Amino acid sequence: MKRDYSPVLPGNGDTDYARYMRTDELLDLQRRPEDMIHRDELLFQVVHQSAELWLKLAAADLAQATAHVEDDELSAAELMLTRATLGVRFLTDQLEMFRYLNPVDFQAMQPAFGNGSGAESPGWKQVQTVSRGLGRAFADLLAARQVDLAKLYLGDPADRVYRLAEAMTEWDERVLLWRERHYKVALRIGGHAPAGVKDSKANMLAKLMEYRFFPELWQVRVGLGRTSEGDLPGEEISTPEVREP
Repeated sequence: MKRDYSPVLPGNGDTDYARYMRTDELLDLQRRPEDMIHRDELLFQVVHQSAELWLKLAAADLAQATAHVEDDELSAAELMLTRATLGVRFLTDQLEMFRYLNPVDFQAMQPAFGNGSGAESPGWKQVQTVSRGLGRAFADLLAARQVDLAKLYLGDPADRVYRLAEAMTEWDERVLLWRERHYKVALRIGGHAPAGVKDSKANMLAKLMEYRFFPELWQVRVGLGRTSEGDLPGEEISTPEVREP
């Protein structure tokens, strides 16, 4: 008997796929051809709108990971954190599309952006918030278990706290790589002077590449490296703190 594919879900669209995915609305979120001042506005919007979706998913996964840490479900927290990290990897990879956008075309598109800035991204702001929340939950976990990070890293790599710490470090590193790629894109298509040049818009991007959500997890590596040179485990190494604007 022939299967009936008639839509049964409420909403707009000729199929349940269209109604569930809300494709009519999704595909209408980009500027119409007659409103564009340059055809590559579509490229620019698709990349950034996709980025907002990946950031939304990453933030949701990080929030769930934080809840698992608070409930002492560390394996589940590690899994969700790993998934969020993969989302940032995809977020970074899609910046490769800008290889096909040259500086002249980008400058021609500028009037369409108004005063918009990537720093205003709601997805990124949410990721910042939940990352800091995860950091606080992890600090509470260490305090409750009386875990010393230096001793943790000298112990069993299969330890659940150790694995969670490594997953958090991987998240931090993937975010750093995304920022670094974004910085290079700004230089390549934005026509910005490199960091260090007075008044260059790249200066802030370069500064943010120094930021870490979980500086203590990087700090302990510095301490362990010095330990191999004869210093005491856990010796505090002073590093500059960089805060998000």
